[in-house]
Order: sequence, then structure tokens, then C-alpha cells
Amino acid sequence: MNTEPAVAITARRASRQRTAVSAYLTRRTTFASAQEIHAALRESGEPVGLATVYRALQAMVEDGELDALRTDDGETVYRRCGTSHHHHLVCRECGRTVEVEAPDVERWATAVAAQHGFGDVVHTLEIFGVCDRH
Repeated sequence: MNTEPAVAITARRASRQRTAVSAYLTRRTTFASAQEIHAALRESGEPVGLATVYRALQAMVEDGELDALRTDDGETVYRRCGTSHHHHLVCRECGRTVEVEAPDVERWATAVAAQHGFGDVVHTLEIFGVCDRH
């Protein structure tokens, strides 16, 4: 007799719209807002609503397919990134983005959390500047 609790695994439906959003972000190397993605898809003839783009992006972030970050002006932007933990250098002028590892930041975050009695620490670090192309 199996005494383990039943776990329901719900796979997300791969809708045409989510596939279109995913394909667009696969081709793009910089972060993009939901509005930018929506406009590009509509321009290419993809009949998709802005609310659908937002839902697709949120699901993709929750599924670990995309990174999301909030810009200086409060807008959330999205990008397909590597799967290992990393941080971003983002150009405020052109949006060029570089994924960087920061072991010193990892050690600092862990130490500060431990010092204050926190565990299971997660964090994000985004650095905005102007790249050498400007």
C-alpha cells in the first residue's frame, strides 16, 4: 500500500501565444518589456492581446524560463537567460546585457543573512550603467 501523498503535477499548456512570446525572446539578446513584445508580435502578424503576453511572461518566469527585472523607472522587463544563478550588467542606453557571476556577492549575502538569523536566502543583483559602445 502506497502511503505517500498524491502530488498533482500540472503542466502548462503550450499555447500558440506563449510559443510566439518564447520564440521572440529566444531571438532577442536584450531585456524587453511586455509592451515591446506585444508590439513586435502584432507587427509580425501574430494576433495576441497584451494581457495574454503578460500572462505568458509571468508563467515563463514562474517556470524558470525567463529572468525578470525591474528597471529604474519601475517597468518590468524580461529576457531568456542561462540556467545557473547569475546577475546582470544592463546598459541604460541600448539595453545590452551581460550575465555575470559574483561569488563575492554570494558570500556576502549568505554572511549577512546568517548574521541576522536568516536562512534559505535568495537574492537578485542588477547593475545598470552605460556600456562601452556609447
